[in-house]
Amino acid sequence: MIPANYVVTLSAVMRLSIFYTILLLCFLLMTGACSKEKKQELTPWGTPLHEDADTVTDAFTLADIQANGELIILTLNGPDTYYEYHGRGMGTQYLLCEKFAQTLGVSLRVEVCKDTTDLLNRLKKGEGDVIAIHLNKVLKGIRICGKKPGDKASIAWGVAANNPSLADTIDNWFKPSLLDKVKKEEQEMFSTARVKRHVYAPMLNSKTGVISTYDHLFQKHAPTARIDWRLLAAQCYQESTFDPKARSWVGACGLMQIMPETADRLGLSRAQLFEPEPNIAAATRYMADLDAKLRDIPEKMERTWFVLACYNGGYHHVRDAMALAKKNGRNTHRWSEVAPYVLKLRDPAYYKDPIVKYGYMRGNETVDYVERIKQRWSQYRGKAGGGSFSSSFGSPTPQRAKKQYRFHI
Repeated sequence: MIPANYVVTLSAVMRLSIFYTILLLCFLLMTGACSKEKKQELTPWGTPLHEDADTVTDAFTLADIQANGELIILTLNGPDTYYEYHGRGMGTQYLLCEKFAQTLGVSLRVEVCKDTTDLLNRLKKGEGDVIAIHLNKVLKGIRICGKKPGDKASIAWGVAANNPSLADTIDNWFKPSLLDKVKKEEQEMFSTARVKRHVYAPMLNSKTGVISTYDHLFQKHAPTARIDWRLLAAQCYQESTFDPKARSWVGACGLMQIMPETADRLGLSRAQLFEPEPNIAAATRYMADLDAKLRDIPEKMERTWFVLACYNGGYHHVRDAMALAKKNGRNTHRWSEVAPYVLKLRDPAYYKDPIVKYGYMRGNETVDYVERIKQRWSQYRGKAGGGSFSSSFGSPTPQRAKKQYRFHI
C-alpha cells in the first residue's frame, strides 16, 4: 500500500515537470522566432541585402578611390547628364566628371540609374561615389558639393555625408567658370571644325561620270552590302569628303569613318584604318551585318535607309525609334514614318518612355545624314553610270572643291 503523502508528493512533482516542460517549449519557440528575425540574406560583401534606404554604408574615401583607380558616378540619361555618342560618353555632367577624374588620376565609370530614387539608394548603399545630377535640395545622409553661394550656374553634385574628404576635394576643385568652359567645349565638339579632313569636290569629273578616285573600290565592295556603288560613294562623301586621312574628334578614321573598336569587331587591323580599300571593305561588312539585323523590314530599299541610320546613330537607338513608332500606330518598316521618332529621341517625353531602352540620342544628325546621302545618290545616278571604273575617265588625283561644288556636310 502506497502512503498518502507519497501520492501527494508524486502529484506535485508531475505538475512541476509539466510546468517546466511547457516553460522550455515556450523558450525554444521564442528563441526560434528571434533567430528567424535576425537571419538576413547577405550580399557577397557581407552587408544585408535589404538594407534600410536611410542607412548610409561606409563610403569609399578619396584615398580609397585613388588607390582603386576608379571614380564611379551615378547619373541619369539625358543631354545635360550622360548619353553615348558614337561610342563616346557625352553630356555636360559627364564631361565635368571626366575632368574631375583626370585631376584625381583615376578612370571614370558611369552607372546610369532608372530614376532619382534609384540613384539616391545606390549612393547610400555604396554602389557609387558621386551623384552627377544637379541637386537643388538637402537630402538626408547626402552632402551637396560644388554649389557656390549666389551662383545659379554652379553644379550641385551629391556625395555621401560620411565621405568628407571627397566632398571637400570637389568643393575646392570646382569653379563656376569651369562649367562655362565645358559647355563651350561640348558645342565645339559637334562643329565640323573638330573634324580633321580635306574637303574634296563631291564629283571628280561630272562630264565623264567619275565620282572619285575610289570608284573602282566602291564598285568592288558595294555588293557585300547589296547596295548600288554610287550610294556607297554618296555615303563616303558624307563621312569623309573622300579624304582617306580624315579623323573625327570621337576617333572615327578613314574614308568611311570607322571607329577603332568597330574595326576590331570587323577584323580590320588598326594599322589599316586609313588605307582606302581595307576601310571601305570593312564598312560594307558592317553594313551587311546591320542589314541582317534588320531583316524584319521586307522591302530592300526601305531597309537600306534604316541601315544608313544605324551606321550613323546606332542600331539600338534606331530600334528604340521603331518601338515608339509602333506604339503610336505608325508603320515601323517605312523610314519616313520612323524618322520623326528618331528626331523625338531628343525630347524627354520620348527618351524617358519605358519602351525606350537606350535613352537620349542626337536624332537630328541621323535623319539629316540619311537625307543628304539620298540626295547625293540621286545626283550621282544622274551623272555616273553603273559600269566599272576606268582610269581614262579623267585625272585620278582628287581635286580641291571649287566654290560652286561646296555644300554643307
